Formats: sequence, C-alpha cells, structure tokens
Amino acid sequence: MPILSATVATIAEAARHLRSGGLVAFPTETVYGLGADATQDKAVAAIYELKSRPSFNPLIAHVADLETAERYAIFDHRARYLARRLWPGALTLVLPRNRHAPLSDLVTAGLSTLAIRVPDHPVALQLLQALGRPVAAPSANRSGKVSPTTAEHVDEEFGARLAMILDGGPTRVGLESTVLDLTGERPVLLRPGGVTRETLEASLGEIDVAAEGHTGNPKSPGMLLSHYAPRLPVRLTCDTPRPGEALLAFGPDVPEGFALVENLSPRGNPVEAAANLFAALRRLDQPELTGIAVMPIPAQGLGLALQDRLRRAASPR
Repeated sequence: MPILSATVATIAEAARHLRSGGLVAFPTETVYGLGADATQDKAVAAIYELKSRPSFNPLIAHVADLETAERYAIFDHRARYLARRLWPGALTLVLPRNRHAPLSDLVTAGLSTLAIRVPDHPVALQLLQALGRPVAAPSANRSGKVSPTTAEHVDEEFGARLAMILDGGPTRVGLESTVLDLTGERPVLLRPGGVTRETLEASLGEIDVAAEGHTGNPKSPGMLLSHYAPRLPVRLTCDTPRPGEALLAFGPDVPEGFALVENLSPRGNPVEAAANLFAALRRLDQPELTGIAVMPIPAQGLGLALQDRLRRAASPR
C-alpha cells in the first residue's frame, strides 16, 4: 500500500478500512501505530498475526476523548484526574474493564483490565473521531523489534500487507506512552515513556515501579524482557570499541574508534534523544557491522524511559 498524506479524504478512507476489518498504520505523538477496530475479533487477531505478537501480550485501546474512554473502562478519582490533566497525551492508564462495553477479548488478552489512552496527534484524533470506536494500536513493527517513528519505517516493515499507511510526518515524542496501572490501591508504573515519572508523582504522590523481566502474562505492552531490539546485538557499555562496532552516543563527549556513530543528542538533551532513539537504532542496524554499543544516559525525566528501552534492546533474545 502506498504511503498517503493525511488529509480529510484519506482519514475518512482509513476509517472505512477499519470498519471493514482492515489494518491501518497511523501516526501518534509517540510512534506509528498499527490500528484495528478494537470491537472486531478478526481485525484484532490480524494484528497479532502480522506482528508475530504473543497472544498473551495485551494491546492499548486508543480513543478520541475521556467520555469515550469511560464507556470501556472504569475510572476512579485518580484516573479521572490524570486523564483531565494529561490527555490527550503519552499516558496509558490500566483500569478495570467495563465488561458490558463491546470490545474484543483479544485486546485485553483475556484480562479483566484494559490499557487505554487518548493520543495527542491531530491525525490520530481525527481518525478516532471519524471511526467512532476504539482502535487497538500497538507499534507498527514486528513484535520485539525497533518501533517506527516515520511512515517510511512502517512501509519497510509491512508495506502492501496493510490497507493504508497514513503519513503524519516524524513522530514528536519518539518513545511509546507511559503505562500506569491504577487497578490497585497504589499506582504502579508498568512502562516508563513519554510522560515522566516526576510528572505522575506531582499529581499522585509516590508511585511504585513494576519489576523487570516479565515472562508470564503482562498487564500492558512493553513489559517483556527482550523488546525494541535491532538485529545487531546491543551492549550498554562503550568503554573500548570492538571491531566493526557502532556507537549510539549521547552528549558532546563522544569516544573515538567506532565504525559508525549516531548521536541521540549532542547537547545531552533527553527529550531530543527520545525523539531520535528508534530512528538512530535503525540507521545503526547495518549488516556489515558487528554490534551497537551505547553511551550512558542519565535516568532523570525521559532518561528513565530511554534506559528502559535500551535495557530491553540489549536483553538476551
């Protein structure tokens, strides 16, 4: 399927494809999503098949606004407060599912909880409004691989296997959404992402952080130990260059001796680094290279999410 610029006409066409059970790639502020009508079992099953995604790994439902979200999930005062403050935005809330709302069980992987968010991108919001239903939309890449931040990345991955690829330009945030579990008494950060832990704790007070290394049934996407991985092996130290190794750099002081270098942010800015991460990993993932070394990134702000993605990219596969 050719890449189509997002216009009123192409967004309406994309909504028609979704109603018919087709898969549509579209931009959000985080990464490009692989969308299916979340109320249709066959459409959602097609996401799992195309991505080679484990069926126990739930999907995020994207909706146009809080009012729509409240039809599908049960909001307490904490969830409603965060939604009003941070939606549209890069925050996914895990909440009790409304069992009476029409939603494919494949979206929740059979769990009694639902991961849901309102994306902060005009194309995504217009598509959701045109469809009038929730859209299940993991990142538009094969499971466990590097997430796409441009329409061209999606085309390289899936191309003609999609009904449509809507082009909204490079994504602004470049990292997936933060996932916060509000089903228990204490909030639990399941996945760091585009909304920082500091922002959440300014609203809720101290929050817990989920343990790494899930091998069972996760409550949200992005919790499996090996994830966001390029083809080349990744190591989280860059002390001495190894033969044929590339470097994912950060900051002004870049060591020499690497075969290829991509600097996420010469200024050492985590926001800039987040926007560049996945595209940089793709550019370094060259068959003539032997691996990718990574410079340290401070854990403050979006640095926490950057560290999370890189640890999972470096995990055994």
